Amino acid sequence: MAKVLMKGNEAIGAAAIKAGCKYFFGYPITPQSELPEYMSRELPKAGGVFLQAESEVAAINMVYGAAGSGARVMTSSSSPGISLKLEGISYIAGAELPCLIVNIVRGGPGLGGIQPAQSDYFQATKGGGHGDYRLVVLAPASIQEMTDLIIEGFDIADQYRNPVMVIGDGMIGQMMEPVELRLPEKKRDLPPKDWATTGNAGRGHNNIINSLFIDPADLEELNWKMKAKYDEIEKNEKKYEVYNCDGNPDVITVAYGTTSRIVKSAIEKCKAEGINAGLIRPITLWPFAYEVINQYADKTKAFLAVEMSTGQMVEDVKLGVNGKKPVHFYGRTGGMIPEPDAIVEEIKKIVGGAK
Repeated sequence: MAKVLMKGNEAIGAAAIKAGCKYFFGYPITPQSELPEYMSRELPKAGGVFLQAESEVAAINMVYGAAGSGARVMTSSSSPGISLKLEGISYIAGAELPCLIVNIVRGGPGLGGIQPAQSDYFQATKGGGHGDYRLVVLAPASIQEMTDLIIEGFDIADQYRNPVMVIGDGMIGQMMEPVELRLPEKKRDLPPKDWATTGNAGRGHNNIINSLFIDPADLEELNWKMKAKYDEIEKNEKKYEVYNCDGNPDVITVAYGTTSRIVKSAIEKCKAEGINAGLIRPITLWPFAYEVINQYADKTKAFLAVEMSTGQMVEDVKLGVNGKKPVHFYGRTGGMIPEPDAIVEEIKKIVGGAK
């Protein structure tokens, strides 16, 4: 299949349709507005339904209803809009329903600005909403990887009956790259949706979708059942990239999304100056590759977490390192983007300190 030059937000929509998405409910907010615009135009052509809700709160509750029917459904927003959806996301997780949520992150807190950021890491990976629940969080670094993860994200959601979030910063939503829309080579053995609310024909009973449990013993039973599911996800779904970490790098950087591409440029600049730096790139922000980082802590002098935030993922890096080596941090925030030369200078400081 030939590659097509596409804007990131539009490529997300094309990938969702390729994955069999039939419903999209959302509300416009920069810098993801091209995605609902694309879906409003293209989803009906594929036999699906696009509906612009009156608010983000309404949109996520529409997702709840469609997910309960077993349909492939998605929503998208940007930072403040995701905050408004969090109650509904918790309900969907508590009802064990599959859906896909896209967050094209902008600077914050508050209304912030429309420039790219990675400051929603805590919100995405630490629950965000209320209760004991988890989202599978996928963080692509290119538009091609974005389309691949959108398609796989629907499968992951169906396999585990759990919401999946694909998170990218405003850059990946707005930039253009060539992409090929392709289904995964390895197909998952997805379970039947015999829980869906599609009537009782052939069943003799009604399926009920619910996240309200008055009896605390029943709610505790649900939470431990979900915990067992999350343990299974942690075992099976970790994704990461290890770059230039052969041997014993002086410093191993940890970065995700488009920031990791900037870090790779910095690593090449370091090579020219005789400094050996590597990169561990989490592709799943949850589950997080703690064990991989811990393993490489035996092979390097120090770590450097690089983020477009004041420091959020760095906490998980420290948990992975578990005190074996020092963990440093370099960040830009508010929509400012790290530059390769600045990262090189941070690496030089660390190498100088480590010697």
